[in-house]
Amino acid sequence: MSIETPVKTRRTTPSKPTRSSRKPSNIGTYLILGLMFLVVLFPVYYGLVGSFMGERDTNSFPPALWPRNGVHPENYSNALDIIPLGNQYLTSLLQTLGITLGQMVTSALAAYAFVFLNLRWRGFWFAVFLSTMMIPFESIIIPNYLLISQWGLKDTIAGLTLPFLATGFGTFLLRQSFLSFPMELRDAARVDGAGHFRFLFSILLPLSRPSLAALGIWSALSAWNMYFWPLLATEDPRHQTIQIGISQLQSSDSDSPGMVLAGVMLALFPTLLLVIFGQRFIVRGLTTGAVK
Repeated sequence: MSIETPVKTRRTTPSKPTRSSRKPSNIGTYLILGLMFLVVLFPVYYGLVGSFMGERDTNSFPPALWPRNGVHPENYSNALDIIPLGNQYLTSLLQTLGITLGQMVTSALAAYAFVFLNLRWRGFWFAVFLSTMMIPFESIIIPNYLLISQWGLKDTIAGLTLPFLATGFGTFLLRQSFLSFPMELRDAARVDGAGHFRFLFSILLPLSRPSLAALGIWSALSAWNMYFWPLLATEDPRHQTIQIGISQLQSSDSDSPGMVLAGVMLALFPTLLLVIFGQRFIVRGLTTGAVK
């Protein structure tokens, strides 16, 4: 009688992909990202190059991608002569700072109340805050305009900033960040005798810097690029914003595409710097509290 010996089978583990198998996919990914980068960057490039072009280059067909008939830096000086750019820059800066600071303060206080205070119907009131994000600003622009006019706030920084000092998005963003805050630190601060404002400004907000930075950058970009409300709330060109100044360049008697692009680049430069240097804060701030 023969005894059959069991045959041992080895489990084969899937082999890891080698460098040669991963290399083509990486190259394809880099090519796609590179093409997308060029598509996104092209308007900025053409705006910068076109601001130094003359009318022969900007009106040529096919469009010129480089100044072929000489560089025209006088486009910038002509733009400065037509519109009061210094006053408009100052107005845009003050409007942006006022709206950004107002939204950061009101959003931080509201988000703190929704997370750390024992409010009755807290979920309901938070839903009311979020519902304000669904109301288009165009539907309430007439009541806001009538209120600003009655109070005599036209052509003032207060009239430009007052309707935008609170935002439902900022409250939502900071609330999500505060929900990920360790409650043990809140209890320890309470035992140490810290009140609400001391805990908020000394502990909570310093530890929530990424979310605050993301909210500040988002508010600043939105305020700087406003056009419709400053157009209604201001009449004097010296009190108008830079965005309205660009439209004045386009409708002026000495209309020139290169001069208009020069004004566009002057208005784009602050926001471009803000996005370049604040990109990592935007990513970190928007992802804070997404995963617990």
